[in-house]
Order: sequence, then structure tokens, then C-alpha cells
Amino acid sequence: MKFPVFKVIVFFSAATLLTAGAVFAKSADEYTQSAGIHLKQGDFTAAVLDYNEAIILDSGNAQAYYNRGVAYEKLGNVIQATSDYTKAIKLRSDMADAYYRRGLAYDKQGNFAQSAYDYTNVIKLDPDFAEAYFRRGLAYAESGKLPEAINDFSRSIVINPDPGHNPNLAAACYNRGLVYDRQGNFTQAILDYTMAIEIDPHYVQAYNNRGFVYATQGNFTKALSDYTNAIEIDPRFAQAYNNRATVYYALKQYLKAWQDVHKAQALGLVVKPEFLGELEKVAGKDQ
Repeated sequence: MKFPVFKVIVFFSAATLLTAGAVFAKSADEYTQSAGIHLKQGDFTAAVLDYNEAIILDSGNAQAYYNRGVAYEKLGNVIQATSDYTKAIKLRSDMADAYYRRGLAYDKQGNFAQSAYDYTNVIKLDPDFAEAYFRRGLAYAESGKLPEAINDFSRSIVINPDPGHNPNLAAACYNRGLVYDRQGNFTQAILDYTMAIEIDPHYVQAYNNRGFVYATQGNFTKALSDYTNAIEIDPRFAQAYNNRATVYYALKQYLKAWQDVHKAQALGLVVKPEFLGELEKVAGKDQ
């Protein structure tokens, strides 16, 4: 006896087929969101990879270029970071953050003319951005544009004089003092170094530089005090030992001068041969 053969026809919905076997492709937004998570978590390599995919899918995403630039910068790839910031700026000429971070990247490359240009664009977009004035001041100082540097440091200080909201306030005072120092305006330099110390009592370089100015003026008591303060804050600050040694030498306290020179040398500082020669001439003549 033959049994009839029935064809079994099974209908699959499109939704069932997709769920069973298809692999969904991520969208540009999904890659961007994933990259942002990696960036916040400090996984910069994974962030770059996801931003790569987001940019392939959406090459007009200025924020993706900018964020990938940040990730590259965190990885130490300053050249690629600069390139990405430039692409972001081309897509959005009003992107102040991209100008600012590209300025920082140019600073790291020693291209201070270009970084000053970028900070200028930041200031045009945000005239009250104290940080941009501070950074441009540094770039001007490196380029030898001392009056311009002083103006920018001053502007940074005036815009945001609150240390709690301006993390570079002490540095702005210190660097303005440094420029005045280079110009030979020692009175103003001392005032600015003092302001930096008042804002940050542990500012070692400010103590050291103020001490150097005091020594230049022949005020050895204040110079010794500043060098000693610098050493107490940072016992491995070799330059402060060397500078204090020159003051002890001027005061004919040769034994103390030798002790400080030996300490500076032990910390790796190469002491000027001329100074060592002078100390050797007066060896045993301590007063």
C-alpha cells in the first residue's frame, strides 16, 4: 500500500531569517558612541579603531576627527593628532577646541608661530578664554616676542584671577616674571615671582628665580632664603644647590659653597669649570 506523499512548505518571515543568520553592521553613530566610551576609559587604541570606522561611514563628522585626534595625542602620535585637528577645522571653522588642541600639538613640535596662530583663532572665537592667552603668551615668549608675551600673560591673569578656577594663574605670573627678568626689569620680575609663590607656596622655580634676581642685586640674605626654600621643597633640585653655592662663595663661606657644589654634582648637574676653579683657589680660606 502506497502512502501519499505530501510536500511540507514552511514559510519563514524576513524577520526570522535576519535574526537567525545575518550580522548587523554598525552605524557611524554607533561606532562614535563606542569610541567615546573607549576614550573615557583610557583605551585610546580601541578608540582610534572605532573612530576610523565612524569616519569611513561619515567622512563629514568633524567631532569624530577631533576626538580621534585627542586619542592619537594621548598615544603620543602628535603628527597624526595635528592632521585630525586640521580636518576637523576644515569641516567646522568655528571649532575652538580643535584650534586649541592643534595649538598644543604644534607647541610639542616646537612650531610656536603656528601654535600662536591657532591660539589667536581660539581667542577670536572665545575672547574670554584665559587659557588661550596663557598658551599664546608662552608661544610668543619662545619666539622672542617679549612685549606680546607680557600682554598675553597679563590678559590671562585679568580674565581669571581666581586660583580655584584658573589652574595656570601661578604659571602666568611666573612666566611674566621670567619675561621681565629677560628684559632686565628685575623689580617687576620679583613682584611676579612673589605673586606666583603666594598663589602656589611650593613653586620651586619661582623661589629659585627670585633668589637669582636677589643675588644679582647683591641681596644675598634674601637670595639664600629663596634658594634654601627651593631646596626644602625639592631636595633634588640641583640648580638651587649650585646657585646657593655661588652666594656662599660671594659671602666667603667657602666650605658651605663646596658642600652645595658637591651636592649639585651628585644630583647630576655639570658645574661650570670656571666656578670650580675659583673655589679651588680659595680652598681652606673659609671665613
